[in-house]
Amino acid sequence: MIQPDRPDHKQIVTADVVLLTVMEGRLAVGLITRENAPFAGRGALIGGYVHADQDRNIDATAARVLRQKTGLEGFFIEQLSTFSGPKRDPRGWSVSVAYLALTPLERLTGALDGDALSLTPVDEVRDMPFDHAEILTAAVDRLRSKGAYSTLPARLLPEVFTLSELQATYQIALGVPRIDKSSFRRKLNELALIEPIEGMRAETGGRQAQLYRLRQAISVFERRL
Repeated sequence: MIQPDRPDHKQIVTADVVLLTVMEGRLAVGLITRENAPFAGRGALIGGYVHADQDRNIDATAARVLRQKTGLEGFFIEQLSTFSGPKRDPRGWSVSVAYLALTPLERLTGALDGDALSLTPVDEVRDMPFDHAEILTAAVDRLRSKGAYSTLPARLLPEVFTLSELQATYQIALGVPRIDKSSFRRKLNELALIEPIEGMRAETGGRQAQLYRLRQAISVFERRL
């Protein structure tokens, strides 16, 4: 009798999250130092195994892993891509569903007080385990490509912000030194993406600046910035 094909080992299924924020004017990623082999002692993306008895789907796995590793929840998060194959993990054939998560730095203050989570500028990350460097590159590419035609980079800001902070965050997220100020603000006005918060202003350089918030969760432009 012909036997069905059987794998000779149990496949490894994980969710890995690229948590991005802005720190000191640079795009930074949250890393966790691995405690166990393989790659013990090296900084890795936030990730963990699927718990089949607990997670209703892979999105729930990603949310749980973020909550457990940071002590926080309610991040903006979207599925990025699937990475799989026999060579990405020395323990065997594995598959990881990767996610992009964005947060303002202020939300991570408590999580950074311990030793678990650290932030590193994305252009300084070296020697990542598994294929995490490839996943990080894919996440940054997603932010930069999608950010050029949507309000996605604004997820790196706190709930309220000035126009200067919004533009600076876009420049950091897109990896460009400068966006034309007049065209950027014209685009914001045309699409009514933000709204002023009545009676709220911030002190910036000795001057008061109007504070704004997004009108919608995620908006899409007709053209790239």
